[in-house]
Amino acid sequence: MRNSSTVASVGLESKEGVKLLVTAGPHARKMVGIWLFGSAAWVFSMVILGGVTRLTRSGLSMTDWKFTGQLPPLSDEEWSKEFEKYKQSPEYKRVNKGMSLDDFKFIYWMEYGHRMWGRALGLMFAVPFSYFLRKGYITVQLGLRLSGLFALGAGQGMIGWWMVKSGLEAEPRVSPYRLAAHLTSAFAIYTGLFWTALSVVMPEPPAESVTWVRGAAKVGLIVGITAVSGAFVAGNDAGRAYNTFPKMGDTWIPDGIFEMKPLIRNFFENTATVQLDHRILATTTLASISALWWFTRKVDLHPAVRSLIGSTVGMTLLQVSLGISTLLSYVPVSLGTAHQAGALTLLTLMMLLNHTVRKPSLPLLKSLPQVAKPLF
Repeated sequence: MRNSSTVASVGLESKEGVKLLVTAGPHARKMVGIWLFGSAAWVFSMVILGGVTRLTRSGLSMTDWKFTGQLPPLSDEEWSKEFEKYKQSPEYKRVNKGMSLDDFKFIYWMEYGHRMWGRALGLMFAVPFSYFLRKGYITVQLGLRLSGLFALGAGQGMIGWWMVKSGLEAEPRVSPYRLAAHLTSAFAIYTGLFWTALSVVMPEPPAESVTWVRGAAKVGLIVGITAVSGAFVAGNDAGRAYNTFPKMGDTWIPDGIFEMKPLIRNFFENTATVQLDHRILATTTLASISALWWFTRKVDLHPAVRSLIGSTVGMTLLQVSLGISTLLSYVPVSLGTAHQAGALTLLTLMMLLNHTVRKPSLPLLKSLPQVAKPLF
């Protein structure tokens, strides 16, 4: 990416019509880019921590929520009070009855850490944002985009509590719809930050090779849909059923995949259907990325782009392997977390690829010889 952005940035200040999100010079672009990449990395860590919290069944340990946060229990009396509140929850009564105070402290600290890590992200984002606005580094277009992402991040805490609250009522598990909304929102914030950071440091594709690949966006969409389907697998605990591969039990397609009414409920609530969908989408993702690599073998691409496509194929193979291993191992915390991290890593590579092979702006196209503008 560093090689690509360097080539793409040469002469940007002198090209009329090239729209820059940061117009205060290369140093300002570098500072804003580092901040945005750092914020995206923080969101990445939030997603991973959220996955660990879910897989250790810690998400329902805190039975209340305050937007501004709260101090953790600091005395034996406060810990006993929190534990008593947890004992009134369906999860304790049906799943963790007889749990010791020490075991409760572990799941409480997991959930507390996840919440406070999110609030720290808000502070880490807001302070530099205010500074860059005062310095005049950020254009109106970038300011509006980042304000929208900040608002979505603030709302993410409320979405998380809305999700947790669904597991504190009748059943000791959260709604798969709310879990999917929470995870999809996190993915949206991450992709928004990462894409914006790329746009700041690499306003144009690499100028040495401006071949753009239309199919990359479609493949990226498939990767995103597959990731969202994984949220419904998690929400329905579908990974703990049909722990065989490639068949689901003794058959390729299990019975009862359309037993719920109306029909559409099966795709979001039926364990068999949800897992089958995820398997099909994962296979489609692997086939699509492999096809993208195959059809771009002889296309004139920037060396960094060609390397990126190869890395994406490798990550896809690794992610499929992680998914199969997680399933066959009955979703251990380590593999489940690695699989969730793999999904976000693959999405990251697809965003970087799509950003790099996107169609150049008209000013850049006009400045290049006709032979350098092949279209795939």
